[in-house]
Amino acid sequence: MNTPTPTRRDFILQGLTAAGGALIGGHAYAEASTAAAAPKLPASETLVTTLYKSLDEAQRKELCFPYEHKLRGKVDNNWHITPKRIDSVLNKDQQAMVREAFDKLHSDEYKQKVWEQFDADNQGDGGFGSASIALFGEPGTGKFQFVLTGRHCTRRADGDSLEGTAFGGPIFYGHAAKSFNEEADHAGNVYWYQAKRANEVFAALDGKQRELALVDNLRGEQGNNTVKLSGKSSGLDGIPVGALSADQKDLVRKVLADLLLPFRKEDAAESMKLIEKNGFDTLHMAFSKNHDIGNDGVWDIWQIEGPAMIWYFRGAPHVHCWAHIKETA
Repeated sequence: MNTPTPTRRDFILQGLTAAGGALIGGHAYAEASTAAAAPKLPASETLVTTLYKSLDEAQRKELCFPYEHKLRGKVDNNWHITPKRIDSVLNKDQQAMVREAFDKLHSDEYKQKVWEQFDADNQGDGGFGSASIALFGEPGTGKFQFVLTGRHCTRRADGDSLEGTAFGGPIFYGHAAKSFNEEADHAGNVYWYQAKRANEVFAALDGKQRELALVDNLRGEQGNNTVKLSGKSSGLDGIPVGALSADQKDLVRKVLADLLLPFRKEDAAESMKLIEKNGFDTLHMAFSKNHDIGNDGVWDIWQIEGPAMIWYFRGAPHVHCWAHIKETA
């Protein structure tokens, strides 16, 4: 008898229900570590360290900032964190380091789709070379962060130097697959699978639950205000997860697993740990009545929110996703 091989999504789901840790890709992450063992940087941070050391004085003037610089925490859907494109400020080898560092921020299972999105959405500006980066602090000092931005992209690598914060801070991803105004089925959109999973939750709700889950409007997109954390465990938009049945809660866990699927195991594990620490039952799930493309009752705009987390999925006119997860608001 053959035993099915667990998928990475299965491990994420297992981590969401495990007490005291998270399992992703078959690796257990424990709270304690031996004092003798020096922490090993993930691949992206190792590459960023090499990149930092390779920069000359002129490049550092363009790309490097103090760790506490206010620009480090900024997030948006289409922007450049520094004015110069990487193909105008970095040599070919350095650009390759940046590309690989970005690649390693994503899961082996999903990174091909991430590249499909990034290359397509940034093609008009010149592809990957049109992205911009900034480095905050200095690798090896315990406080540093790398940020890459472009159209439909804000990603970070920080070696977990920002304690109690998943992904190193708020992130953004999105996709306009075939046109700016996508059709109801969002054909070709690499992230629409996440909305399809979320709509499975709505389909499982009864009439009164749907009334709670449906709201007239969800938050608009306003840069960092989009991911502002409320600190509240009640009174949030939508239906509280604590009011759902066990089967319905399992569907919500599948949504979270699908949201985390594109990202590397370290960031997914930390996200799950912080979500569980604040209480899975304190999460609220909401769907927006407005901007239902095709008026098909498949909700294009929805979110999951808790005291110290928000994952906002805006699927109209195309997909924009904003995420921010912390230990405390």
